[in-house]
Amino acid sequence: GQDITAINDSQAELSRLANDLQLVIEAANAPIFGIDTNGTVNEWNRKAAAITGFSREEVMGKDLVRRFITPEYQDSVGEVLHKALQGEETANFEFPLYTKDGERVEVLLNATTRRSATGAIVGVVGVGQNITELKRG
Repeated sequence: GQDITAINDSQAELSRLANDLQLVIEAANAPIFGIDTNGTVNEWNRKAAAITGFSREEVMGKDLVRRFITPEYQDSVGEVLHKALQGEETANFEFPLYTKDGERVEVLLNATTRRSATGAIVGVVGVGQNITELKRG
């Protein structure tokens, strides 16, 4: 038979790594969001919440582009996310995001394809940077 101890050890290590990655995403000093293949939010870190004013609970399960991107940028942001869902990643895409209070925030976005362990595309991870002050400067 197989050595169950080795299998259990590797599963424990994978679980620990997944937890570590989750902590890194949460603690990052950059807004990080994730969407599934339908464009539904499935990741929203503290910095994304702090910048937008929308809590994790308010955005999870919602359509990112239709609910949180201004109408004039929905097509271009949607296109960047659609490309990432096809495996074509985009770096340094700039767009305005409006906060819960209606304030305009300039964001620089990197959209990265998210894949399962078998390599299947399961969504997109977006890592942003608030460049509002740089744009005003």
